[in-house]
Amino acid sequence: MPGSPRPYTMLPMLLMGLGAFANLWQGETANPWVGGIGLFVFNSFYVSVVFRGFDRRTRESVTSYVLLAAMAFITFGLAIGYGGSWLLFFPLFALACGTILRGRRLGIGLLVLATSACAVTVWRGDHVAEPWTLGYGTLLSGGVTAAILTLSETVTELRATRQELARSAVERERLRFSRDLHDLLGHTLSVVVVKSEAARRLAPHDIDAAIAQVSDIESVGRQALTEIREAVTGYREGSLATELDRAGPVLASAGIEASVHRSGPPPAPQSDALLGWVAREAVTNAVRHSCATRCEFVLDSTPERVRLTVKDNGIGAGAADGGPRPPVGPASGTGLKGLAERLAAAGGSLKSGPAANGGFVVTAELPGGGGG
Repeated sequence: MPGSPRPYTMLPMLLMGLGAFANLWQGETANPWVGGIGLFVFNSFYVSVVFRGFDRRTRESVTSYVLLAAMAFITFGLAIGYGGSWLLFFPLFALACGTILRGRRLGIGLLVLATSACAVTVWRGDHVAEPWTLGYGTLLSGGVTAAILTLSETVTELRATRQELARSAVERERLRFSRDLHDLLGHTLSVVVVKSEAARRLAPHDIDAAIAQVSDIESVGRQALTEIREAVTGYREGSLATELDRAGPVLASAGIEASVHRSGPPPAPQSDALLGWVAREAVTNAVRHSCATRCEFVLDSTPERVRLTVKDNGIGAGAADGGPRPPVGPASGTGLKGLAERLAAAGGSLKSGPAANGGFVVTAELPGGGGG
């Protein structure tokens, strides 16, 4: 991610140890081999800890804490043993702590480290800065480092969350479009098939009636084009009243008598739109599968609940040859399955299956009957 701190940005801090290196180079340090090995080991541990601190998995591992403990031992040993420029290893060690520790552990660790830096500086008496300055610098080094890295991690997580939300929005829109397209085309093509069959049967005997059916096919096609454009732009919302008005002529073309019974206040706009899709899908299934002669729509609405029941008296497409009715419902039909998911998301439910006294029934329930 551009702008995020990297482990390499922490490496220039090792220049704080140049004073100790100068002491070794100029021979001002007793036991220079001990000091040189300590400086090399501390720098090696510092690099390792810093790179581990930028990866959450390695940062929280036992190895990282072991390395910090080893650095603490070296820091105190070099500071107590040599003093002077070697006391700057306290703020340098605090930087390493800031890359690994978080929360309460970090607070306690920095307080202990800052207090120790002040105490060792006072005890040695050959400090390169005032004891309180060294202690404050130690506390500030670890705190600022941890704050910057925590902020960077938070920004990274927020960006990842934003990308995930955008991806989910695209998936939801894709699912909405596929469902709308299925419901639109499934219904429209079923109507076109029924009217085409009627026109074919009427053509040899009543050309005027056949032309009327063809005209209806043209009207249905034009209406379908308009609805598809609206679905593509995302502005189309179904209307239960519209779908019930269209259901009569469509069912009549298939030889099915439609009846509509309403009670209670009109549904709320969202419920009305969803119930419109249910009515459209039920009509499509009745035309395609039912071999019914009657289809009944019952809308029962109250301020708390609205229920739409669609029932036909058909026995299925296999009735002519004694076969069973093809199963239609959430388990097998893409349309009703998608509608069941949409109603569930709105706090409702959709049930479909054979009726107790024959035929097929679809029942949709949604909360809130809306206003009067």
